Amino acid sequence: MKKKDDKLKKDIRRLLKEKNAVLLSHNYQRDEIQELADLCGDSLGLSIEASKTDADVIVFCGVHFMAESASILSPEKTVILPRMDAGCPMADMITPEKLILEKKKYPDAPVVTYVNSTAEVKALSDICCTSANAVKVVESLTGSSRVFFVPDMNLAHYVGVRVKKEVIPYRGYCPTHNRLLPQEVLEFKDRYPDAVFVCHPECRPEVVKLADHVCSTSGMYKYAGETKAKRIIIGTEMGILYRLRKENPEKEFFLPSKSLICPNMKLTTLEDVLSSLEEMKNVVKVSKEIRESARKALNRMLSVPRD
Repeated sequence: MKKKDDKLKKDIRRLLKEKNAVLLSHNYQRDEIQELADLCGDSLGLSIEASKTDADVIVFCGVHFMAESASILSPEKTVILPRMDAGCPMADMITPEKLILEKKKYPDAPVVTYVNSTAEVKALSDICCTSANAVKVVESLTGSSRVFFVPDMNLAHYVGVRVKKEVIPYRGYCPTHNRLLPQEVLEFKDRYPDAVFVCHPECRPEVVKLADHVCSTSGMYKYAGETKAKRIIIGTEMGILYRLRKENPEKEFFLPSKSLICPNMKLTTLEDVLSSLEEMKNVVKVSKEIRESARKALNRMLSVPRD
């Protein structure tokens, strides 16, 4: 298997060079994909970094909405998604049609859309946010005492208890994060009393309450490197363990649940990356009309001051 993987990686690297392509991997991808990638990170962060390169081709190992974001930010580049069937259940929970109906219920509430959404939904939104900047984005909106937050109700709750505005949630959620139960976390806290628990804000509110720190996946890498704790319980998708263990070999990391695996994030294989590059197939392109409207919502987010 190792010899086969080594050959696949060698062939992929050759094609990346030939086609002037950059290989992106989300933090939840398979270990071998992350190992091979030019850049690893959060979905929007990867798209932003890829837009700064001189690459002609972006190969995005992630899910469909991520490749759309790359196309929005780099319309002049060819964006490839090695597995076109790699979707996001949460993103699929809110459609343009549903959002139009929901907006009519709250005409005075700006629509804040999590980047884990389709380009068409972003295009109908007032502003986008990430899990890392959601609180600041909502706080930045003036002229209304409430916002309508889509699609993640758990992230909406996390934001709602940290801002003075009313945050009206859409009833979407990430199935992977939502499966983590508080009793599973408590069991691991009892088993490892010296461990700290860090989780993603897509987790259930009752799980978030148990956390010593709540942050995005990129934030988890930072936290793991800075905390003095030698044992860390991780409340997010298992793919994050690859880099956490690589960057912190002296520390132990535990998943409190076997359910913390996203099937869509694990679809992409080295074979998929190779064949998509060889045939230049599975191209994701956002239409100009959708792209321009979605870009406005993303630009409004990017203009919000950061720490």
